[in-house]
Amino acid sequence: MACVTKKRGRWCVDFYDQHGKRRLKTLKKGSTKKQATEMLRGIEKEVQRGAYIPVKETPTFKEVAEKWVEYKKPNLRISTWSVYEGHVRNHFEQLNELRITSMQTATIEKYIREKQDKGINILTLRKVLVTLGQILNYAVRHRLLQYNPLREAERPKTNGTETSSEQGKITILQPPQIKALLDSVEDSKYRMLFTMAVFSGARQGELLGLKWEDVDWKNNQIHIQRTYNNENFFDTKTRQSNRRIDLGINVMAELRKWKLQCPKNDLGLVFPNAAGGPMDHHNMRYRHFIPALKRVELPKMRFHDLRHTYASLLIAQGENPKYIQTQLGHSNPTVTLNVYAHLMKPSNPESAEKLERSIFG
Repeated sequence: MACVTKKRGRWCVDFYDQHGKRRLKTLKKGSTKKQATEMLRGIEKEVQRGAYIPVKETPTFKEVAEKWVEYKKPNLRISTWSVYEGHVRNHFEQLNELRITSMQTATIEKYIREKQDKGINILTLRKVLVTLGQILNYAVRHRLLQYNPLREAERPKTNGTETSSEQGKITILQPPQIKALLDSVEDSKYRMLFTMAVFSGARQGELLGLKWEDVDWKNNQIHIQRTYNNENFFDTKTRQSNRRIDLGINVMAELRKWKLQCPKNDLGLVFPNAAGGPMDHHNMRYRHFIPALKRVELPKMRFHDLRHTYASLLIAQGENPKYIQTQLGHSNPTVTLNVYAHLMKPSNPESAEKLERSIFG
C-alpha cells in the first residue's frame, strides 16, 4: 500500500507501480511531508492510468521523435516521410535532450520564440509545428504524456505579410513570356512538357507519371491518376487530385503530333526518358528548363511556377474558383483562394454596373 514515510531525515514516497513493482522515491533534503503527500497523489494518478515511468527510464524527446518517424515510415509515401524525417533531424535541437515528460506549454512557446529569433521562415515553422504536434500526440497515445502541450501554446503570429512572403517565392509568367519560352525550346518532348505544364496546371510528378492511356482524345482532357516522385510511381495523394483536366484544341493538336514522335516505351509514358523509363526531373530542370529561361532572359523560377502561371491565367479571365480548384486538384476552393487571393482584383466596378443594369434596366 502506498504511503509517505521518513528515512534518514528525508521524506520518501513508498508505492507499487502499475506492474506491481515496489518503488521508493526520496525527496530532496528540506522537503516537507505535505510536498511528499502531493507527490504521492500525483504518482497514484499516473499508476491508475498505467502511465507511471521512473525518471531514469523516461525517454528523451529525441528518442520519442525517432520512434515516431520510424512508426510512420511504412504508411507514408517516401517524399512525405522524408519531410518528417528532415524535421526530426534538423529542427528540434532545443528539445532533443529534454525528458518527454518535461514537455509543457511553456517549453513549446520558448521553442517557438527561439526558432523565430533565428529567423526561420514562418511557413517552414508552421510545417515543423505540425510534425511536433504529431510527435507529442504519439507520446500521449503511448502514455508518456497526459496531454499535448502544443494545443495550448500560442502559435507564431504574422504582421499580415505572410501572403507577400509566399508570393516572393512565386513567379508568374505573362502570355508574351510564355510564348517566348515555348518558342525557345527546340526539343519536341520538352516543348510539349512545358506546354502541358502551362496549359494544364498539372504538377511536375503528375506530368512525369502521365501515360497515353490517360489522354481522353474525345473530350479533350487528361486524367491525372498517378504521380512519379523519388523514383517511384504513386497513386494520387487525395481523391481531389485524381481529376480530369480540360485542354484546348490547339494543345490537343500538339499532343497528337508529339504522340507520333514519342518513342515507344513499355510503360506507355507520355514523357519517357531515352531508355523508355520515367524522366529524371533534375535532368529536365537543369539541362532544359533553366537554359530555356536564360535564352529568353526570363527570371529564374521553379518548374512548379508554371502551375501557378496556369492558375493566374484562369483567375485573370474570370473563371469560377470552384472550377479552378477542380482543375488544380485542391481539396476545396478555400485552399485555392488562400494561395491565389493576391492575384484577384480588390475592386470590380464593372460588376457593380452589371448589378445595377440587372435591376434598373
